[in-house]
Amino acid sequence: MSNPQMNHLQDNEIIESVKKGNHSDFAILIDRYKNRAFSMLLRMLKNEQEAEEVLQDCFLKAFNALVSFRQEAKFSTWFYRIVYNTALTKLSGKKRKVENEMLSVDDYTYIVDDAGFNALEKKDIAEVVTKLVQKLPPRYGTIVNMFYIDGMSCEEISEVISTSVSNVKVLLHRSRSLLRDILEKNNFIEELL
Repeated sequence: MSNPQMNHLQDNEIIESVKKGNHSDFAILIDRYKNRAFSMLLRMLKNEQEAEEVLQDCFLKAFNALVSFRQEAKFSTWFYRIVYNTALTKLSGKKRKVENEMLSVDDYTYIVDDAGFNALEKKDIAEVVTKLVQKLPPRYGTIVNMFYIDGMSCEEISEVISTSVSNVKVLLHRSRSLLRDILEKNNFIEELL
């Protein structure tokens, strides 16, 4: 059981305690990051059981690699990189292709039907947009969620997914443009005004 007095400490202080042999203190880091990491995994894997299994694997990987953590980045950024890469590996292992290019708007027509645009009311806007984002290829949907839902900066996202800040900005722009095109194509923009 972790020491309750440790809960107020910064991540780096807890990490130092774990490195000194107080392995149970790692539970504090688990408590701090499990919900956000699970949300990221669920968005990418779209399966609750798989997300739970991968989350356990991620915490085990983080614990085993903690010795090599140099604290040049925040622990959260380092850990979310483990989560993101483990999810991509899981997707690849299931022979799902993680798209590197955005699909055309026409390829997303079925999403609109799935999301129920025709019967849409203004109060359902957030739900529909969430469904649209979930239908994006995992990499793009995850980046959109990290930026808009999790409030991560482009710099943090670039560290998590191991790409440049400018590439993150490009990916965000493409994702927003695609979502806007889908909304416009289905005359949804007029309903928002």
